[in-house]
Amino acid sequence: MDKKKFYITTPIYYPSDKLHIGHTYCTVATDTLARYHRLIGEDVMFLTGTDEHGQKIGDIAEAAGVTPQEFVDRIVEGPRGIKDLWKLMNISNDRFIRTTDDYHVESVQKIFKKLHDNGDIYKGTYKGKYCKPCESFWTENQLVDGKCPDCGREVQDAEEEAYFFRLSKYADKIRHLLEDTDFLEPRSRVHEMVRNFIDPGLEDLCVSRTSFSWGVPVDFDPGHVVYVWVDALSNYITALGYCNSRYEDYDKGWWPGVNIVGKEIVRFHSIIWPAMLMSLGEPVPKKCFGHGWLLLDGGKMSKSKGNVVDPYILAEQFGVDALRFFLMRTFPFGSDGNFSNELLIQTINTDLANDLGNLVSRTTAMVGKYFGGRLPAGCRSWAEPVPFDAELESLAAGLRGHYAAAMDAFAPHNALAEIFKVIQRANKYIDENAPWTLAKDMEANGPRLAHVLYDLLESARICGILLTPFMPESMDKLFAQIGADASCQTWESAAAWGSLSETAAVAKGENLFPRVDMDKALEALEAAVQAAKQTDPGVELEPQLEEKVDFDTFCRSDFRVVKVKACEAVKKSEKLLKFLLDDGTGVDRQILSGVHKWYEPEDLVGKTLVAIVNLPPRKMMGHESNGMLISAVHKEKGEEALHLIMVDDAIPAGAKLC
Repeated sequence: MDKKKFYITTPIYYPSDKLHIGHTYCTVATDTLARYHRLIGEDVMFLTGTDEHGQKIGDIAEAAGVTPQEFVDRIVEGPRGIKDLWKLMNISNDRFIRTTDDYHVESVQKIFKKLHDNGDIYKGTYKGKYCKPCESFWTENQLVDGKCPDCGREVQDAEEEAYFFRLSKYADKIRHLLEDTDFLEPRSRVHEMVRNFIDPGLEDLCVSRTSFSWGVPVDFDPGHVVYVWVDALSNYITALGYCNSRYEDYDKGWWPGVNIVGKEIVRFHSIIWPAMLMSLGEPVPKKCFGHGWLLLDGGKMSKSKGNVVDPYILAEQFGVDALRFFLMRTFPFGSDGNFSNELLIQTINTDLANDLGNLVSRTTAMVGKYFGGRLPAGCRSWAEPVPFDAELESLAAGLRGHYAAAMDAFAPHNALAEIFKVIQRANKYIDENAPWTLAKDMEANGPRLAHVLYDLLESARICGILLTPFMPESMDKLFAQIGADASCQTWESAAAWGSLSETAAVAKGENLFPRVDMDKALEALEAAVQAAKQTDPGVELEPQLEEKVDFDTFCRSDFRVVKVKACEAVKKSEKLLKFLLDDGTGVDRQILSGVHKWYEPEDLVGKTLVAIVNLPPRKMMGHESNGMLISAVHKEKGEEALHLIMVDDAIPAGAKLC
């Protein structure tokens, strides 16, 4: 009999910079759900990836002096990049899609053509407001206080030839999908979408751009690139092989699937995406779940605002499983949550160290101390059961049903709450039975003591199975410590009290979750953050445009007169010029400078300029730059212009100015 198929996806993340804890929250949640569905015996396909096109990426890459492809490659594939982060966080995705992948580009062009050929895409002129960070177009009425309603930042006027998708055509069908089905959850998101977008009237959607080139080309109309949302949203089916020959899974029962997304992009996934699928004649997703944000000091984390938390540092300081657990335990999945390092440490100490960790360590230690690491046969049965036994056994035996109901409802936080009811009851059971007192008379109380310890091991086993999707590595260690072999780590055995062998070999191993000293941990965390700032410069920007130094550092700069011997444009860069300079040392000096917008290279040969010559060398666009040419910014016709500082040609090369 074929297994039931389950397809689940994260959004594809925008690699304009390294990802933060908010992205990790979404991916860990999706991974936890994927692992749960594998645990219950389903055939799971789990997709994540990156959305790599758009004007914002093109602009950032240009400012960094690299091509857009080089820029996204570094963020996605580079050291401590997105793929490294997901490996660190033990993310079990089956596929990783990049919108720059050849097969995806092929699919998007075919999808765009299909939408066009069936009459749902037409050419026109876009005129309105555009938010570059969100890659979103808005009408004047949709703005909030004149700013982007999603991110609150400034918008700019935009007018260009574009193709449009007849989104308005599908307004009634989308309303029905939202209001009359459980497609979108939590339900509060439905009211937001209907009130803010359906009721005012859906407007047709701009789906191509001509003002930049970093995107999927419209193959039948050169000059147009497919706008980011058509490109990005299509990934959920192109990764299965829709309109490409890379994969062959689209028609094998995987689609439709479940899209897990942040609430800020619910509009695109619950309105635009199903409308596109309706136009293509394809099924809409089974579910779109819009989770809440992790807030920092009451505000949304944002790379552009700089108020982000680095998941690498947290995982390295506190452990991957502890971080995974904290994210799922602390924040109701669907609501916003306030993140703090103090709350993370408190959760580790309370739930993991005090409750779960103590249950396992105390129980295994007592089995080792009183029974040499192995309970006697027959310990599961007790001729004179007491109320404590029945209460714990009943609670643990019924746990799987409550847990499954919560996980199926996309409420992993509630599933964990059910597990910890059993863990806390088991710890209370220790105090109620006082094994250390029973052990004082092993001849009289040995059978009772063995039964008590078996019940504790069995409670830990059942909880360990259900915690596996949340903390897979730690639960492997738990099973090893309580002597649970593979046969009693299954979903089926989680509902069968007494599956653990009575004589299983118990081993007291390392403390699964040591307590964390709050003050020391916060101090170490701050030191790690500062060290990361020193060792990770982030995106390499052209120094004469972006780099900032403190006053003391500036005073140590060595300003010298230099003569331009040769100058040429750097290939694949719109800004950079490569200068060959005489700095008076007798050895030519090479410096790159982003002034091509204002100067042609041939006009600068023979000029006398000023450079800082004691900077460390750095690479830009594959070329080494040894120093920085000094320039000044001023206004020309209302726009900022950058001019190199030129001095009297009579001043000799190498003359020190400061």
